[in-house]
Amino acid sequence: MTISLGKKGQMTIFIIVAIVIVAAILVYFCAFRNAGTKELSAELKPAYDSYLSCIQEQTRNAVDLAGSQSGHITLPGYSAGSDYAPTSSQLDFLGFPVPYWYYVSGNGVIKEQIPTKSEMQKEIAEYVQDRLQYCNFDSFREQGFSVVNDVKSVKVEIQENKIVTKVNSDFAVSKETDTGVVDSHEISINSKLGKFYDIALEIYNKEKNDVFLENYTVDTLRLNAPVDGVELSCGPKIWKAREVDEKIRDALEANIAAIKIGVPEKGISNKSKYFYVPVDVGENVNLIYSKQWPTKLEISGGGVDGELMTAEPVGNQAGLGVMGFCYEPYHFVYDLTYPVLIQIYDNEELFQFPVSVVIDKNMPREAMLNDIGEEGDFDFCKYDTQDVNVNLYDVNLNRADANVSYECFGQRCKLGESENGTFAGKAPACVNGYLVAKSEGYEEKSQLFSSNEETDTDMILDRQYDITVELSVDGKSLNGNAIITFTRNDTESQTYSVSLPGSSKVNLIEGYYNIKVYIYSNSSLVIPASKTTQCSDVPKSGILGVFGVKSEQCYDIEIPATKVESALAGGGVSETYFFPSDLEKGKIKLSVSGFPAPTSLEQMQYNLEAFDSQDVGIEIG
Repeated sequence: MTISLGKKGQMTIFIIVAIVIVAAILVYFCAFRNAGTKELSAELKPAYDSYLSCIQEQTRNAVDLAGSQSGHITLPGYSAGSDYAPTSSQLDFLGFPVPYWYYVSGNGVIKEQIPTKSEMQKEIAEYVQDRLQYCNFDSFREQGFSVVNDVKSVKVEIQENKIVTKVNSDFAVSKETDTGVVDSHEISINSKLGKFYDIALEIYNKEKNDVFLENYTVDTLRLNAPVDGVELSCGPKIWKAREVDEKIRDALEANIAAIKIGVPEKGISNKSKYFYVPVDVGENVNLIYSKQWPTKLEISGGGVDGELMTAEPVGNQAGLGVMGFCYEPYHFVYDLTYPVLIQIYDNEELFQFPVSVVIDKNMPREAMLNDIGEEGDFDFCKYDTQDVNVNLYDVNLNRADANVSYECFGQRCKLGESENGTFAGKAPACVNGYLVAKSEGYEEKSQLFSSNEETDTDMILDRQYDITVELSVDGKSLNGNAIITFTRNDTESQTYSVSLPGSSKVNLIEGYYNIKVYIYSNSSLVIPASKTTQCSDVPKSGILGVFGVKSEQCYDIEIPATKVESALAGGGVSETYFFPSDLEKGKIKLSVSGFPAPTSLEQMQYNLEAFDSQDVGIEIG
């Protein structure tokens, strides 16, 4: 018998089949859910315990990652450093990136990137949710289990000493006729992440408000490097900038490690108390600085020239003989930025975050922060809207290439490299800013340029020449120490120095120079102690002082005995113009006359007065 169904009959059969399939699926899951409302059987429970263990493991991994990355799971966007601020937005610690909580960006802007506790909870939850799909149930499937895990959401709560993770997922497990579904899961792990984070915030706020790291740094600078002071001597005092830099880094490495966060114990010495920062944290805290980390140290001042830092004596100039002694005042200015990594830890867990320590002109960073004002995050360099065309030449008007930057509002913006002596690009709008050109073999050139009004300009770069300086005294080679200064007097006052016999090299450019040569020899001369009385009129105390009545008061001034270990023993002064053809020869020979070795104050004063009347012989090549 043949039964023929029309199109309507065929469609009816398909609909019935579909309904049966859907009903079967619903029955299946309902059966699992009904099973889920009961305690899983002993046979199914190991598979579920494995799932809970997976949640626990992923939570622990996330917590450890957050603790090692300043509370971040997902790293903030990377921001590179610069010559101005070498610290990027992340500290490379043992090959792992650790985001700064506080740092100076490459263009000099103060930035913070501190996660809130709610942000940490969200990132940990996202980390766990992403990785629950990789929980491994292969060993159970090999035993005939069927495991389905459909993760819908994860929530994490960071408490002081534990982490609670709540997972909303349909975890279905079956074996033969035994089935079960669990749709909500909760685990907790012992963790001090919450406590360590609160301690980190407390330490950070202490540093932010009290700048204790900067204050320790200023003390370290003054104890280990020349900052300002006066020494009684007639010879120059010289430091090598590279050695000062190394000494500062070594001292910081040791002193930062010595700082302790906590309440000092009773009975410890005041010297030990100095290194305590009184924050009662109740946990281990470690502070680390490595001299290999990105560190900016710039030294400036009247006596800084390249590698040498010099304190010039006062009192050895003509006309100052009445003083009867010489002294060396010095004042050097330090700009210093370096990272400190702060770690809170116990035997099992760690939370760490780095901060930048900023010393601005010998002062803690407070001065820099005050300068930020309401526009602390203003990035001048990103508003490059003005067309700029710069033509670069050497002194012979030949094309020269250089790296071109623009300075304004205390920020230096890199514009780019010139090609064939021409730079064409964009710069931010500014009134009375400065175009800066840097090129190897040329002196850095800075030129006033208002980019809001000007578009084209020419810059002439002065070539530097590497010069060897030779010195003879009374026709013989130098036997002693000498300081030679070349001071440009044509366009701007700029001094280049040579210290013999240590360094005989100097970089000079074309120009008119005042040359001074100071020859120093050892001396055993002792300036005896002296006592003088100085008197002055001061207002009388009481009602008479109000009406201007004065009385004489006298003070005794005692000057201790001073041994002059180095005294002026020759030298002179000359002026000359160095042309490029002179400097290309690469050598300058100077000759001066010596003075009698001073054996008395009168002889020393004679040498000082004779210095300005002596000429310096100059021979090129």
